[in-house]
Amino acid sequence: MSGRFTVGGNQRLLVAALAGLTVLVATAMWGFVGRRPGSGSVSAPPPGTSTAVPGGVATASPGTITDWAYQLQGYADGRLDALTRGRYQLAVVDLTRDGHAGYFTAAEIGALRRSGKRVLAYFEIGSIENFRPEYPVIRRDAPDLLANEWTDWPGEYFVHYWDPRWWERVVRPRVDQALRAGFDGVYLDTPLAYEEISLDATQGRDRARLGAEMAALIVRISEYAKARRPGFLIVPQNSPELREQSGYTAAVDGIAMEELFYLATDEPCTQSWCAENLAHTRALRDAGKFVLAVDYAVRSDHVRGACRRYRAERFAGTVTVRALDRLTARCG
Repeated sequence: MSGRFTVGGNQRLLVAALAGLTVLVATAMWGFVGRRPGSGSVSAPPPGTSTAVPGGVATASPGTITDWAYQLQGYADGRLDALTRGRYQLAVVDLTRDGHAGYFTAAEIGALRRSGKRVLAYFEIGSIENFRPEYPVIRRDAPDLLANEWTDWPGEYFVHYWDPRWWERVVRPRVDQALRAGFDGVYLDTPLAYEEISLDATQGRDRARLGAEMAALIVRISEYAKARRPGFLIVPQNSPELREQSGYTAAVDGIAMEELFYLATDEPCTQSWCAENLAHTRALRDAGKFVLAVDYAVRSDHVRGACRRYRAERFAGTVTVRALDRLTARCG
């Protein structure tokens, strides 16, 4: 995704492919240059169906969602009031209130859900930033879980996501927190770590094995979460080609895709990998997975153009700014 996260006065680009760089787009919690979008799956409910959240408010079934909000920071007074008032059908927010310390409570997520929205918790699974609460403990007690630093984003590190300790110390606790807080599902960034991690730091693994192990991690997340709450949504961001890995498509409910049509910011996505990502995304859609598409554009003609493409492709779409620090108009 494309965006900035401000920690201690330092702005960090969130998952992004910067304008002018021919890079692969992928998924990571905060800022990535060149990640190739990921994939998702799990059959969506039949069109036209809806379910109710506590309090009797009907929510759109995932397969019928047409618009969504994506905000990972900049919550006024640390609250979700603006999102609650918005007319979006689905919202993606960070698992934490400020990126590193306070978590959103069940009461806060419940209020957002009672406004009629599905709510997904954002976190990364293939990398970790040095401001995350788990980082100091990992650095002290299990430093060998950390791989190379992401040169484009100082302070962010790829991890040995295949190591059981990564699951035990970081991923499972994050899933547990999302379940406790009452989120409808998880929004998993940085599957593209399998493409971006230095091979010098992978203990002899090649890209094929790394891809299979990333898919296996997502399958594990899905099985764990759904065993505790059936219907819990699993939505990876980017790397849609992972659909070709065994078990992956059946494990996910949807796929979130950045920069299918515009790179950050306002640069038409015309590279060959743009077409490849779109083809994989369409295949996931046709397999019954819902698509959450996000493009980063501010020019009104580009915003309108992206919204038209979403409608034509039957994707839920949002056009926003790469900082992901505000709400933008819905695609109407």
